[in-house]
Amino acid sequence: MKNTSIVLFAVLFLSVAGLYILHFSGSKSHVPGKSGVNGESESSELRIAYIKVDSLAVNYDFAQEMHDGFVKQQEAFTKEYGEKRTRFESQAAAFQEKVQRGGFLSQDRAMQERDRLMGEEQQITKLDQELSTKLAQIQTDNNKQLLDSIMGYLKVYNKDKKYSYILNAGEVLIGDEASNITKEVLVGLNARYSKAKLK
Repeated sequence: MKNTSIVLFAVLFLSVAGLYILHFSGSKSHVPGKSGVNGESESSELRIAYIKVDSLAVNYDFAQEMHDGFVKQQEAFTKEYGEKRTRFESQAAAFQEKVQRGGFLSQDRAMQERDRLMGEEQQITKLDQELSTKLAQIQTDNNKQLLDSIMGYLKVYNKDKKYSYILNAGEVLIGDEASNITKEVLVGLNARYSKAKLK
């Protein structure tokens, strides 16, 4: 279950936050009116870094806390559904046994009980669908919050670092490990989250 949540988060992050490099020319062009101290033309340097989103999802304290909360909610929903389903199955078995031994005073009374049980089964099926929908919504909301948290931090982080692009490592086929800023970003995210929890 933990891996499923992490994979869902990673897939969402990949689809929403994937940045792509278009085509860049290899030559640096001279920009009129911009010159360096020695009269040399300033050129823009293309700086690229990448992060491993799956590592962030596994090691980011906020992500773990949200995942733990999701698991507790899922367990509570499973328990609620399981208790109602077990109670219904017990009542259905008792009804079947009562029918077989002729325990109902009339056929109408047996039909009423059958209809009541059918209605209860429909309610349990509806509950199952509602709980599944709630869990899916919680997961979607969690993914959005995580993505917003990571993207918000990266914007602040990049003000000083001035990377042209920060890519998701899932999109990088070959990359210099020196460009991997995952650990640095993770430390910053966890420090920011710890500080926010103290407030």
